[in-house]
Amino acid sequence: MPEKIQKSDAEWREALSPEQYRILREKGTEPAFTGVYNDEKGRGVYRCAACGAPLFTSEEKYDSGSGWPSFYDAVDQGNIELHEDHSYGMRRIEVSCARCGGHLGHVFPDGPRDKTGLRYCINSAALDLDRDMDPAAVKGERSA
Repeated sequence: MPEKIQKSDAEWREALSPEQYRILREKGTEPAFTGVYNDEKGRGVYRCAACGAPLFTSEEKYDSGSGWPSFYDAVDQGNIELHEDHSYGMRRIEVSCARCGGHLGHVFPDGPRDKTGLRYCINSAALDLDRDMDPAAVKGERSA
């Protein structure tokens, strides 16, 4: 399990853009089809925009048509946490960063059946794409 990061509300507000703060700290959602990574096809590792923890790779990203970056698996299940979310009268499973607690999005059971069957539906503003990090190397670390 990653070492937890604790910051005050003021520290998070200073470290994040207003949009990142709204999503990561206030559990907001960006409008569908507006996020910078929705149509991204580049290679790399998607890190938490708040703390830099590696979360997803370009190899697990796919076009779900949902309007948000979608992944069928995480780099390491220990890097994310799942929580029941009953907001807006729905039952969903929230995905958050295990290191800093930042809200990332939700996971749904309608992903690719030939993979995990899961769709991690993640806000672009919660992510930073590290194009210098090799997804295969992260996957190698995960399976080692």
